[in-house]
Amino acid sequence: MRPLTLDRPKPLVLVAGRPILAYIMDALPSEVDEVILVVGYKGDMIREHFGSSYKGRTIRYVHQWMPAGTAHALSMAEPLLRDERFIFMNGDDLHGTGAFTEALQHPLALLAATHDDPSKFGVIELHEDGTLASIIEKPEVPPTNLISTGAMVLDKRIFNYEAVRHESGEYFMTYPLGLLAKEYPIQVITQNFWVPIGCPEDIASAEAKLGERKSGAA
Repeated sequence: MRPLTLDRPKPLVLVAGRPILAYIMDALPSEVDEVILVVGYKGDMIREHFGSSYKGRTIRYVHQWMPAGTAHALSMAEPLLRDERFIFMNGDDLHGTGAFTEALQHPLALLAATHDDPSKFGVIELHEDGTLASIIEKPEVPPTNLISTGAMVLDKRIFNYEAVRHESGEYFMTYPLGLLAKEYPIQVITQNFWVPIGCPEDIASAEAKLGERKSGAA
C-alpha cells in the first residue's frame, strides 16, 4: 500500500474520506458489543483515532510485536477474549453486514467470495452440504475460484489447532481452520459485498463500489 502507508497504518488509509477500519466496524452486526484490535505498525495512530469506544462498542487493543500473519494475530488476542464465540476478520477489507448476520446463524462459519485470481488467497473446497472441506493458502494451482475473505465466526476451539509457518514466514489461519473443519462443520457463506484493498489502485475501485451500493445499484 505504499506510498499511502508511509505516514499511517493501513487500517487508517482513507476510502471516500473515511478510514478503512471505520467501514469494517460499521459492518459488524448488532450482536457485537466489543472490538479487539490487534495493532502493530503505527498502532498508536489507531489508538489515538478510535480511542476506547466506537459507536457504543468498547475497543480494546493488543500489540502484535512482529508482523507474523493472521493466526499469530489471533493468538495475541486470545487472552482478551471474554466470550466463547467471536468474529475474526482482517483489517483491510470492506464487508457488508448481511453476510455476518447470516454467518451468526451457524456455530462456525467462514465468509467467502469468488475471485478471478484465487492464487493470491486462501482457496476453498466445499462438501456437498456447503460446509468447508479444505482451504489452501495461496496455491500455485487453485482447485476452485472460491476464496476466503478472511472473515469468520469461530469459537475458542480454534486454539486447539496449532498454526504452521507458511513459506512466506507468516502463520496463516488456513491451517488451523482446515484442521477445525475436519472435526466440526464450518458453514461457508458467499458474500454479496466484499472489497479487498491490497494496493493503492484498489482505493478507486472501493470508492466506486461504495458509491454503487449507496445509490442502490449494487
